[in-house]
Amino acid sequence: MLPAIILFAATYVLMLSFSKYRPYIALISGAIFIATGMLPIGNILGELDFNVLLMIAGTMGLVALFIESKMPELLADIVMEKVPNVQMAAVALSLFAGIISAFVDNVATVLMVAPVALEICKKLKTNPVPFIIGIAVSSNLQGAATLVGDTTAIMLGSALDMSFLDFIWYQGKPSIFFAVELGALAAALILAVIFRKEKAPIEKNIVRTKVTDYVPTVLLLGAILLLICASFAPESWNLPSEINGIICCALLVIGLVYNFIKKRTADAIISPLKEIDFETLGLLVGLFLMIGGIKHEGVIDALADLLAQLGGGNVFLLYTVIVWASVLISAFIDNIPYVATMIPVIASLSIQLSTQMGIAATLVATPLYFGLLSGATLGGNCTPIGASANITGIGILRRAGYEVKNSDFFRIGIPFTLAAIIPAYIYIWLLFGV
Repeated sequence: MLPAIILFAATYVLMLSFSKYRPYIALISGAIFIATGMLPIGNILGELDFNVLLMIAGTMGLVALFIESKMPELLADIVMEKVPNVQMAAVALSLFAGIISAFVDNVATVLMVAPVALEICKKLKTNPVPFIIGIAVSSNLQGAATLVGDTTAIMLGSALDMSFLDFIWYQGKPSIFFAVELGALAAALILAVIFRKEKAPIEKNIVRTKVTDYVPTVLLLGAILLLICASFAPESWNLPSEINGIICCALLVIGLVYNFIKKRTADAIISPLKEIDFETLGLLVGLFLMIGGIKHEGVIDALADLLAQLGGGNVFLLYTVIVWASVLISAFIDNIPYVATMIPVIASLSIQLSTQMGIAATLVATPLYFGLLSGATLGGNCTPIGASANITGIGILRRAGYEVKNSDFFRIGIPFTLAAIIPAYIYIWLLFGV
């Protein structure tokens, strides 16, 4: 276990220190995990999240067609008409991304909203780095608001047998949706403070951009609708686990065929495919392999056991440990394997504590599960490599010619995380604590 921890920690230090080479560092580390046997060859495919990889690739291609149609420029013009200055434009875009992310995967949200932000920044001649970071962290936050917002939310819903409406109202009380929105409100105020110096007024006599083709917009909206529908599909349908990725790639193929018929040139297909950011995909592949390695070596199980021991028999102490340890752990490792590991641990603890306290296990489990989801979801906002949405946003900026320093991300991500998690932490315990 110790070699896996050392390699994992060293990799993250190197990725934070040499941001330009993160994909190569992650892939090399993943290869070392495989070569040393810490990640068995037979486990490789199982550790790669093809749903995320396919979804990113498909959506990136769709977004390339979307940008070519000039729709992001038109949306940027509309946003600029509605807000008074650059500060409010940044906050509005972040809130907009958050709303979408409550129903659509975080990565897909970033890919859809980022082009609008880039166009606004181009028109205003301002740095897009903080705009895109704000969009990414807002997307991560709202992923916990509904049953369909994120994979971890789906896992929690399954553990507690929750429906979509249970995320709104549960056990006769306002549910985790309101905890997330309370955090979102506080986080929006933090973003307003961070952008407080961006007071430059926005010109209002802008001539709106004319969209050249509405088909890419229809395809993107179709992707959103189909992703939402897929999340509601009953288990009896036996949809493949990669259904979101399949949807995005299928729509990309439709878009490429349409583009080829319209232009009758090979570039109609090649150009959008060139916009797929293979460095971002490589970084995610490396991270999946690394996390698979430490999971196989028992590191995540050991962390889960340690959390349980630290909580002792006190439910509030255990809740506190779970929330804040989840924030810290998810800042560096993907929250999906961590949450998957912690769910059975919490289930076991809840049964033990409920027996001791003489109450229903569900009453004990609810605050612990909600604390796990909020902490694990928001923890990824602390670092530039803590969540796939962050990695995707930074990749978009890199391809646009902007380098994101760690300090750029920490300046927004850390205060945003604290502003969002503290109200949620208090809210969940006040309403569901036992």
